[in-house]
Amino acid sequence: MPATSPPLATASAVDPPKPRSRWSSKAPGRLPAATLLVATLTSVAALVCLVLLGVLSGHLLLIPPMAASMALVAGAPQLPLSQPRNVIGGQVVSALVGVGAGLVSHSIWAAAIAGGVAIGAMLLLRMPHSPAAATAVIATMATTGQVSFVVCAGIAACILVGFGILRSQLRGATYPTYWI
Repeated sequence: MPATSPPLATASAVDPPKPRSRWSSKAPGRLPAATLLVATLTSVAALVCLVLLGVLSGHLLLIPPMAASMALVAGAPQLPLSQPRNVIGGQVVSALVGVGAGLVSHSIWAAAIAGGVAIGAMLLLRMPHSPAAATAVIATMATTGQVSFVVCAGIAACILVGFGILRSQLRGATYPTYWI
């Protein structure tokens, strides 16, 4: 009887993987159009509410760090930085640190120190939220209404979380992943 040769290996087992083009991206794929639309509309609605809060309270400079927070809540709701504990807690802690620093000095140097101390405080309390460091900087440089600044930061953060929950309800997603 003639000896039979072993079966040939398939091409996929023999061929090396094709190298990725240096121009191809490792970024996640595009979101579905409905997800983009809901995230955009809830973000716009949340930020319009924050403008209204800023106009009524006189704390318009609170809007930029809150817009960055909304970007996390709408764009990456699964991240720990986007959870209510981190958004609300991080913003309030940072506002308190900034107001405390502002009692000593309203200088840019004090603001820089407040931003760093706020980051440390958020990490210590297990509620890091990177946009909140800017809240500490702004609170330090604010010359009036320090108590109302902290209250507005808390209200604004709650508004963002509320719109994050609305977004998840409209898309059938899960947000928040955890509260405390």
